[in-house]
Amino acid sequence: MKLNVTIIGLGLIGGSLGLALKRDPEIHVTGYDQSFSTLDQAFRRGIIDTIATSIENACEQADVIIFATPVNTTVAMMQQASEWTFKENVIMTDTGSTKGPIMDAARLLLERGITFIGGHPMAGSHKSGVTAAKGHLFENAYYILTPDSRTDSNRVKCLRQLLEPTKGKVVVLDAEEHDRMTAIVSHFPHLVASSLVGRLSAQQQSQPFVNKLAAGGFRDLTRIASADPVMWRDITTQNRVELLKQLDGWLEEMGHVREMLTSNNPAEIYDYFAGAKKFRDDLPITSQGALFMTFDLHIDIPDHPGIISEITKVLADERISLTNIRIVETRTDVFGILVISFQSAEDREHAKSALAKTMEYSMQIV
Repeated sequence: MKLNVTIIGLGLIGGSLGLALKRDPEIHVTGYDQSFSTLDQAFRRGIIDTIATSIENACEQADVIIFATPVNTTVAMMQQASEWTFKENVIMTDTGSTKGPIMDAARLLLERGITFIGGHPMAGSHKSGVTAAKGHLFENAYYILTPDSRTDSNRVKCLRQLLEPTKGKVVVLDAEEHDRMTAIVSHFPHLVASSLVGRLSAQQQSQPFVNKLAAGGFRDLTRIASADPVMWRDITTQNRVELLKQLDGWLEEMGHVREMLTSNNPAEIYDYFAGAKKFRDDLPITSQGALFMTFDLHIDIPDHPGIISEITKVLADERISLTNIRIVETRTDVFGILVISFQSAEDREHAKSALAKTMEYSMQIV
């Protein structure tokens, strides 16, 4: 008998989960989304096996229910769910990037004896919606589970087994610990990136050419500031307490930096940058972290007519998809005139190898 999994919300994450789970022939996926067009696309693509006409119907016969909706929407649905009918041993989970509000909302369900285990697959894409869904989205990415302290460990084991087709790295954390760590490595960096863009914007009128110079490393450094403002508004309000702690620490760090600049001690300044470089260089590069990232290839190419079309032809012949391509004019802190972005480290390495073998012109690739 197949395991019945219901996915509520069929955007990028929900759709990709459907594709990943359907690698297991013993899993039957039912989908629900407020958009019938999305449901229809999901069914046609084989992301789901059954279309549910209501949330209640979708959940009644489910063995596992996955809320793949924004955190605020998930919280509202979970509050309504206390009145729904479920199978006796149902397991509920979600995919939200902040766990505190989710686990607070889960208390009513836990009091009913329903198993709820928070979840957060740390993977993303430059695209959104069900059309961007792909079954390999979670491969080698961390997939965090945050069970309540009262949750039976065997139920957590069941959910881990269910998620095996995603090929993600499943890790169990406390919800508060999760929110603290994502604040450090994801949520707070987004605030910093947005503040740097704010500083640039504030000085644009008096220094209009600064926009041209920002097209190089500054643009790459602040890439995450281009993310969906609605999503980041919600994340910021949901994880406000942890973000305030990070902001206090950042202000203290900037105080130390100000003192260092005031004293103007070359040895101290060198040690500061050398320490940051060493720590950053020692960070793991083998898997996707909390921030969605693009995988860039920087290429120094000669000024030769048609050189860019030759490069893209090599990539097309190798069937390598790219997400962006641009020429960088300000290169004091960026290697290479041409920057090509890919969806994965594997695509980047494949492209690097193919270009090195087939291009006739002398060029450097990093």
